[in-house]
Amino acid sequence: MKENEDLLLDAVNASLRAGEKILEVYNSENFEVQYKSDKSPLTLADQNVDNLINEMLSTTSIPYFSEEGKKTPFEERSGWERYWLVDPLDGTKEFIKRNGEFTVNIALIEKQIPVMGVVFVPVLRQLYFAEKQTGSYKIENVNEKQFFSSFNKLLAGAKKIESNGVIKNLRIVGSRSHLSDETRDYFNMLQQEYGEAEVVTKGSSLKICLVAEGKADIYPRLAPTMEWDTGAGHAIALYAGCSIIQFNSGESLVYNKPDLLNPWFIVRSGAFR
Repeated sequence: MKENEDLLLDAVNASLRAGEKILEVYNSENFEVQYKSDKSPLTLADQNVDNLINEMLSTTSIPYFSEEGKKTPFEERSGWERYWLVDPLDGTKEFIKRNGEFTVNIALIEKQIPVMGVVFVPVLRQLYFAEKQTGSYKIENVNEKQFFSSFNKLLAGAKKIESNGVIKNLRIVGSRSHLSDETRDYFNMLQQEYGEAEVVTKGSSLKICLVAEGKADIYPRLAPTMEWDTGAGHAIALYAGCSIIQFNSGESLVYNKPDLLNPWFIVRSGAFR
């Protein structure tokens, strides 16, 4: 659909402008770190970028909901047919450590399901994007200063990605900064079932993207995340042939819940179906 192509272009270009703004702070000698009430870190980049993305996506007239923005009460957002779900800087801890493993996450949620997602990695210059009808793609060596003027130009430099259909040597994704005891126990269980496995650690939504592009087979997240942490990556994984299921129920992960905290979940490649 032409409308979806235009919306995806809007989201991609907003993520690139956001990446440019983030790198201005990241490449400065010093930046201030504040802490929110839940002890999570916050930088000037988080706040500036949220305002920028909100302004760029306002032309779509679709409601906007983000980690750093105004928290619309459930009574109001429960009536939204679709909305933008944004984490302007996912992986603030990785940003502060200056290891480059942080992302800009923009998702379009429709009836509790991500139908579109963009994940941009400013330092690595990698762009992931997905749309329900089009599939999932990745572009390497993106210049954050560029601007895609058409959907065809966006696809021209992109490579379609798909999750693994067969497990050869099991590769498990772990968090760079949030590896819980329960996750370690789950790793051990997988290794008992599939044999010795390689564990790959990454920060931010890159963990989900690794499974989506076939560089890993499974990512168990047995620790807290919020909806804005996962929405964009979920779309990229879903349309690359992955499933993201709740750990306890086995049902799909859903969005726009009264409580924005995600349940524990597992990202699985197509090989697990």
